[in-house]
Amino acid sequence: MCLASIVMSEVFAPEIVPFGASRPTITRSRPPRDRLLVGDLEHVTRSYFSDSTGRFSVGVWESTPGRWRVSYTRNEFSHLTRGRMRIEDTRGVVWELSAGDSFVIPAGFSGTCEVLEPVSRLYVLCEPAPQ
Repeated sequence: MCLASIVMSEVFAPEIVPFGASRPTITRSRPPRDRLLVGDLEHVTRSYFSDSTGRFSVGVWESTPGRWRVSYTRNEFSHLTRGRMRIEDTRGVVWELSAGDSFVIPAGFSGTCEVLEPVSRLYVLCEPAPQ
């Protein structure tokens, strides 16, 4: 192995992204009025990583209490670190979730999301491959 290949591999090597030491991209948002059912909630998203395709991303999502309609186009893994929430699908099946719970919302899921107490959750989003 020559020195040039060692230097090149170090320059282009991917790096670990530690949440505590990284500066996230922060966005604030609210559900669109036509999806809002209860409350005047605000979402804060701290995006720590997105791959070059934009189909995979991770971060922290927070929300104040309220209820809104949701429709997922991506697969999402979440782990609640604070608060309580309720998710209901279009058939009326309800999931009550609280700090410490982990769950996956698959692409194609539709229903409602209700934040009962201020929530913080770690998320991993993955857009399905185009067909």
